[in-house]
Amino acid sequence: MKFFLVLSFAVLISLSLAAKSRDSIPEEYKWNLKDLYPSVEVFKQKRAEFAKKIEKLAEFQGKLGESPANLKACLDAFFNLNRELDRLMTYVSLRADENLGNSENQKLKNETFNVARKFGEYASFIEPEIISIGEEKINDFIKQDKGLKLYELFLKRVLKGKKHILSKKEEALLAKTSMIADTAYQTYSILSYTDLPFPVVELNGEKVRLNQSAYTKWRSNPDIKIRNIVFPKFFGTYKSFENTYGTLLYSQVKKDWFYASAKKYNSCVEAALEPNEVPVKVYTNLIKVINENLPSLHRYLNLRKKMLGLKELTYADLYTPLVKSVDAKYTYKEAQKIIEDALKPLGKEYHTYLHRAFTERWIDVYPNDGKRGGAYSSGNAYDVHPYILMNYNDDYESLSTLAHELGHSMHSMFSNTYQPYVYSDYTIFVAEVASTFNENLLNHYLLTHTKDKKMKMFLLGHLLEGIRQTIFRQAMFAEFELEIHKKVEKGEALTGKDLSDLYLKIVRKYYGHDKGICKVDDLYAIEWAYIPHFYYNFYVYQYATSLIASTHLAQKVIHGDKKDVEEYLGFIKSGCSDTPINILRKAGADLETDVPFKTTMKVFNQTMDEIEKLLKEENK
Repeated sequence: MKFFLVLSFAVLISLSLAAKSRDSIPEEYKWNLKDLYPSVEVFKQKRAEFAKKIEKLAEFQGKLGESPANLKACLDAFFNLNRELDRLMTYVSLRADENLGNSENQKLKNETFNVARKFGEYASFIEPEIISIGEEKINDFIKQDKGLKLYELFLKRVLKGKKHILSKKEEALLAKTSMIADTAYQTYSILSYTDLPFPVVELNGEKVRLNQSAYTKWRSNPDIKIRNIVFPKFFGTYKSFENTYGTLLYSQVKKDWFYASAKKYNSCVEAALEPNEVPVKVYTNLIKVINENLPSLHRYLNLRKKMLGLKELTYADLYTPLVKSVDAKYTYKEAQKIIEDALKPLGKEYHTYLHRAFTERWIDVYPNDGKRGGAYSSGNAYDVHPYILMNYNDDYESLSTLAHELGHSMHSMFSNTYQPYVYSDYTIFVAEVASTFNENLLNHYLLTHTKDKKMKMFLLGHLLEGIRQTIFRQAMFAEFELEIHKKVEKGEALTGKDLSDLYLKIVRKYYGHDKGICKVDDLYAIEWAYIPHFYYNFYVYQYATSLIASTHLAQKVIHGDKKDVEEYLGFIKSGCSDTPINILRKAGADLETDVPFKTTMKVFNQTMDEIEKLLKEENK
């Protein structure tokens, strides 16, 4: 499902803080949902028709192995229905996000979700039945009916998972456990975002309830006195619930192991990666290579300490801007031109789609009362075009976020254009490559088109922090996640203290605590309780691998030739027509080797070289 969100922890728990009503925003800055359905009434009619069609799937149950014609007819029906459902779901999701306080739109969304669940129930027989037919007979069917050639890769993927598919009764029973499977995460969310008794502190003469959104805002304050209030108070709150959070995360990991072992996987990480056709080696290689490159991180931390003028760098100093934010303002119209110019190397077709996104109202630009915060791209409507939700604020972050989301949208547009529906979706593993690739090209463009040294320092510092947080920090999380799952797989029990002890050990290794590079106080061992991603089943590593791949591909495009551009475009055209590893390999980023990692570390170190050069010029 091509629906990618850029959300801060603050956004996860609050709506947009905008004061404008939606009616006051000009139409040209609002997405045009009439491209999906001309009216709510037409949508409801189409949804009712879809609901009736679902029931016809039952006519195929138990008959797929009788003939190639039956199998093809069932797959045609299934994918056509899925295609319709994507369009229906896109419409209600976008409408709901325009104003989360609109009960009618929320009801429309919930009703459609219920229809989607019904579709899932009716279609649940398909994969087990395909597996029961067997590979030999399926291959014969494909030879007999040329129409089945379209589904050959899909069928191979289903058959490949044969050893992990249980009997119909077992699968049905396992499916019922989904009703309780998210209990740990739901409890975590309620505790963290609703019930946790965050303290009220005085910061700059202002009384502040130090919850997640306030922490995100104040942790980067340049005043060390404020940071020394924020960090201990915030994490002290989590520390007081260490036992509860420990029980929740332990329950989550046990759940992961239950499903992995029930499905006959050797490990939780294998169960999480194999369905997306990602070798476990990619995960373990990431951790290995990042550990080998910790000296580069330590170099950056020493540079950060020097630039901030600190005698000692502590964990509370990691989010302070490396360079004072420049007063760079970019109107939405200016952002359009900058992004189009920055992405010109990708050619005419890319530029055409990009221009359409701006001129044909694919983007909901500005915040309004009740609108969902953050930003995302939704590329599910195969027969229409992608949509982007923004909360544009005329600053650098908005410019960068817009380029990021357009990367997702162009990925969706190219995949939808060049792949049949059945292979148009791409996996989460590659999703962040196209978006961060755009950020790379944007950063390069801005650096080469400014003579302002402060702006250059700001952009270079932003690039360094992106690598620190997205690659090193996420790899650190990935290492912790792998270790706690290994312990549960061995039959070990985990308490909150166990988790804190392990997390502190890993954090101190990454940040060079024992080498005197960055002091990590004992209290920050509880940071794991603040990270919701540990409930996402081996998700975080993909942030790191995606940025590594995109940095490598961007360097190829920036310093390469037309062939490098064509290889990149081949990547965003591929959908899921091959394994994600092979798709990236064809584009020139083989994540089963160290080459993309070396490119990224080279960029990291060269960026530090540039900053040190500018610092020397300043001091002359």
